[in-house]
Formats: sequence, structure tokens, C-alpha cells
Amino acid sequence: MCFGFSLFRLVRVGDGAYNTKGNQYVTKRIGVLTGGGDCPGLNAVIRAVVKSASVKYACEVIGIEDGFDGLVLPNKTRVLTLQDIRGILSIGGTILGTTNRSNPFEYKVTINGNSEVRDVSHEVIKNIQSLGLDALIVIGGDGSLNIAYELFKMGCPIVGVPKTIDNDILATDVTFGFNTAVQTATEALDRLHTTAESHHRVMVVEVMGRYVGWIALKTGVGGGADVILIPEIPFDMEKVCKKIDDRKSSGSRSSIVVVSEGAKPIGGDVSILHTAETGGSAERLGGIGNKVGANIKCSGMEVRVTVLGHLQRGGSPCAFDRILSTQFGVAAVDLTARKRFGEMVCLRGQKIEAVSLGDVAKGQKKVPTEEGLVKAAEAIGISFGR
Repeated sequence: MCFGFSLFRLVRVGDGAYNTKGNQYVTKRIGVLTGGGDCPGLNAVIRAVVKSASVKYACEVIGIEDGFDGLVLPNKTRVLTLQDIRGILSIGGTILGTTNRSNPFEYKVTINGNSEVRDVSHEVIKNIQSLGLDALIVIGGDGSLNIAYELFKMGCPIVGVPKTIDNDILATDVTFGFNTAVQTATEALDRLHTTAESHHRVMVVEVMGRYVGWIALKTGVGGGADVILIPEIPFDMEKVCKKIDDRKSSGSRSSIVVVSEGAKPIGGDVSILHTAETGGSAERLGGIGNKVGANIKCSGMEVRVTVLGHLQRGGSPCAFDRILSTQFGVAAVDLTARKRFGEMVCLRGQKIEAVSLGDVAKGQKKVPTEEGLVKAAEAIGISFGR
């Protein structure tokens, strides 16, 4: 059996796998899907899964298209060969496609022209069995990994891989895609500095991150922002304006304000573009950048707002994310080989480890506000509006 020969050296012969004693093993199957929002580095994980499964374990990999949709709808699976993943290491997005609207426990179906929400999780389990999958690798953020955990509790042999530009998944120091998003946003700040200085303006830049401020914090520090507003620290608009006024009084005639999409004023709520729908899309945040820009009244300075949006999700992954994605993909296949299901690969320090999916489902990883980078930022004069 494919998962039982780790003590033997494998030699590939034709379509079969042989150990050094010449006994042939049945090639096993691993499924892989990408769920939730797209993220730089997804293709690098897929590539590592296919290469590791093929080279190290002589296993077949089945690509499942469009997230969990591929385990509900017909004709959305395909064999992934070494030829299929050639050249995708540096390509953004995912060759398998993805969606954040395919929760099998709350799945929207249309019957006789009417839409309704159903639990189709048992159909997913049956389809996994009919595909002959011995393991399923789910590459996703907190939403997809929570779904994976629920399927695992139903008996599905699942291994998780954490991905999100938001860096909000518990139990891993960092997720792949995050560093690329920060680099993209930081380069945007570099460009905005020059136009802000030329026109003596305040530039407000809204970045992604949902309910945590990791992207805003690291982008703001790396890009030389003067004010950083994050969800973990409700802000006082008067203090934001005072910071900008103080800078103008000292001779600085431009300022950069980085705002996380989940930031909110003291006593206020997050800005929502689209509310969550049962069986549909999750709550979509946004608009706080324009609100902050409209409320900056500082000595008559002009204000301009830039919303980076999905620019942070797209494009080629940076070297760090390519390497981390590769390590995660290999580690995920190793977990399936050892039948350590119900676990997620993670980065702790410099080591790739594994943690229970149950621990991951307990919440989100927030920015610590009284230590680390926040305190370092305040020490160099960056304001958090508090």
C-alpha cells in the first residue's frame, strides 16, 4: 500500500510503485482542493503536493476544482500529473479555481426555480469515497479549514494547509501569501509618498486584512506610514488629525495613513460593503478608508483615498511564499502518508510542524497591541489613533 512503505526505497516502474524487494504496491490517491479567496502561493502548494506524492510516495493526485464545489457538482475533478504542474511555481492564483461560496453544510441549491440552503456534507463524503481518495488535502483560510474540520469529524481523512493574505489563522506563525500581500502594499505606499509630497496631501490607503490588522501594521511600518489604523485598536479621529497637524507644524507637508478594512472608531462599528448570506458569500468589509478620509480636517490639507483591494491577492508570490508553500505542500503529503488526519501543517519558528484542526477552529490570530511591532512603531512616532 502506498502509505505503508516509508521504510523502503521506492523505484518508479511504469505506472506502478515497487520497493527494493520487487513487490508492487497499489498506487493510492490523494485529493487536493483550494477553498476561499485566492492567494499568492496556492499553485506552489499544489505543485509541491503533486511532486512529493509522485516522487516520494508514488501516489496519484486528484485535483478538485472550485473548492468544495468540486465535491458536490459533477465533472469537477481531474488527475494532476507532473506535466500539469510544470511552470506554475511563480504563477499567482490557483490552477484548480476556488470559491468562498461552497460550504457543503450550508449549500445553496435551486429546485424548481426556487433557491434553498441544504446540508450536502454526506454527499461530499460519498463523492470522496467514490473517487477512491485515501486522503484529502484542503488548502484554505479559516472558513475552509473549519469546513474541513467538520468533515473530518464525520470521518473524512483530511489534512489542512493554511493560506490567507490576512495572516489570521491560529497556530501558525505565518501563512503563505501574507508576505507577498505586504510587499505589494508596501510598494504602493512607496509610490504614494512621492505624489503626496509633490501635492502636500494626506494619502489614506485602505488595505485588506478582514478582522485583524497584520497587513496594515507591517505595510505601514515597512512603507513609512505616519498613522496606522487596525481592528485591534479602535481609533480616535481627533488623535489621527492631531498627528497630521503636528507633522505639518514641524515642516512635513504630507502624511500617509494606512487603514485596515476592519478598523473602526472608538464606539463605532466596522464598515460593511456586503452582509453575509446563508449559503452564499461571507460578510465583505470595506469603505473605512473613505470614511477616514472624509473626516480628516487638518489645516486645510487635501486628502486622497486609495483602496488597494484585490491587487494584494494577485500576482506572482515572493520567494518567501514560494518556499513556505513548497514546505507546506510536502509536509501535508507526509501527514497523509502517516495517516495523521485532522491536522494542519504550520510554521513555528523555523520549523514546519502540525497542529489539530480543532485548535485552528478556536478563533483568529490577533495583532498583540502592547508588545512587538505595535510598540516598536509607536516608539518611532507612528500613531494608532489612541
